[in-house]
Amino acid sequence: MTDRILIIDFGSQVTQLIARRVRESGVYCEIIPFNSVEEHLESFDPKGIIFSGGPASVTGIESPRAPEKVFEMGLPILGICYGEQTMVAQLGGRVENADHREFGRATIDVVEESALFEGLWPAGTTGEQVWMSHGDRVIELPEGFKAVAVSANAPYAAIANEEKRFYAVQFHPEVVHTPRGADLLWNFTHRICGCKGDWTMAAFRETEIAKVRAQVGEGRVICGLSGGVDSSVVAVLLHEAIGDQLTCVFVDTGVMRANEAAEVVSLFRDHYNIPLVHVDAGELFLGKLEGVDDPEKKRKIIGATFIDVFEEEAKKVGGADFLAQGTLYPDVIESVSFTGGPSVTIKSHHNVGGLPERMNMALVEPLRELFKDEVRALGRELGLPEAFVGRHPFPGPGLAIRIPGEVTKEKVAILQKADTIYLDEIRKAGLYDDIWQAFAVLLPVRTVGVMGDERSYEYVCALRAVTSTDGMTADYYHFEHDFLGRTATRIINEVRGINRVVYDITSKPPGTIEWE
Repeated sequence: MTDRILIIDFGSQVTQLIARRVRESGVYCEIIPFNSVEEHLESFDPKGIIFSGGPASVTGIESPRAPEKVFEMGLPILGICYGEQTMVAQLGGRVENADHREFGRATIDVVEESALFEGLWPAGTTGEQVWMSHGDRVIELPEGFKAVAVSANAPYAAIANEEKRFYAVQFHPEVVHTPRGADLLWNFTHRICGCKGDWTMAAFRETEIAKVRAQVGEGRVICGLSGGVDSSVVAVLLHEAIGDQLTCVFVDTGVMRANEAAEVVSLFRDHYNIPLVHVDAGELFLGKLEGVDDPEKKRKIIGATFIDVFEEEAKKVGGADFLAQGTLYPDVIESVSFTGGPSVTIKSHHNVGGLPERMNMALVEPLRELFKDEVRALGRELGLPEAFVGRHPFPGPGLAIRIPGEVTKEKVAILQKADTIYLDEIRKAGLYDDIWQAFAVLLPVRTVGVMGDERSYEYVCALRAVTSTDGMTADYYHFEHDFLGRTATRIINEVRGINRVVYDITSKPPGTIEWE
């Protein structure tokens, strides 16, 4: 069986980055909330455990703790930030609120040799850059531990109990601001835990196909196909696993990109010969959205209507036992408060969280533990065309959440045209693959303009483009002004209804990638 690392989540907003770094080193891992670890320990069978950071203070009465059992299993443990503090507190050391908190770049000096730093930072190394984010600090070590690194405000910036293979760092090795952090995590997973680093997309493909076959048995599966990367990969993977037991349903919600339906039907029905039902439900969705301007209500209406359509189509194809969805790890992380308090729900995702009981269908979610770039790698492994594998993410609620305020057929048509021009200019400039996600937004704002010597009073279009690895954090794409000027001119000249174009330079955080 593939080696595994268990990450215990204490609510850090960057816990998922630990998983990314570990997987990048070829080691499979999963994130489990601190309060449901014990039920997963035996079945997961990890070779090592990582404690994440978290926003709580160890000195608090009800602060999260790791199950005592993990310290008794003989497994290597690495604590990060809050993970260091709870390890120390639980093993008999002392933690206190620091007079001087550390947030941001800091430097550490390595004072002792350690397996955690082997081949990375020998004793005597000074001024090594790391990223700190803590208000508490360790002031007394548990028995058997030694300090291996110090910083200006953390006398125990890194600690080790070499005999038990317990290690902890006050800084965050998972973030890019700790330049050698990925190497430190590699040391832990490979040198200390003994992981072989043989987890690949080819291995995941075989494992997931076997899991799908075991879960589905002789049952029938209905899959929601949107034409995006996630659902496309799910469809091809499931077809490989269960063949004609799968029926794909493509629901045209009326808020898709221009020409989306024709492209999806052509690839999956004609190229892959996957049983495909095409449902034109645009009028139904737009009717349900009439008069609704709250973004959460829009998402929920689209999600509920989507399920209604699926229920109806499932009956038409003779019934289905399972519904397949392209849920990804970031969807799960953003939708679920893992720790029941320390982490928070940012927004709901319509493809997370189960189905109404009346449908009597179980979920099949083969991508639930993958990040977006891993899904792309799996798509290539499955032989999907690069045009589909490399597509920018597209939200389940479609253009409805790119039209703040009420969604109407007229607004959708305007936005489709503007979005098509924007992406066309990006492709012509050879920038499409450099950008994680790019799209246009139709704002609920009209401004005065002058077009052909006449006064105009039309909508504002906002352009958004970001760079990212997995969608959890993002920076805006730095276009040349000539590109923005050229694109804005085309949109204003070619799209009736828009007379002003602006560019969104907000990063995530503090903003989200989508506007709603």
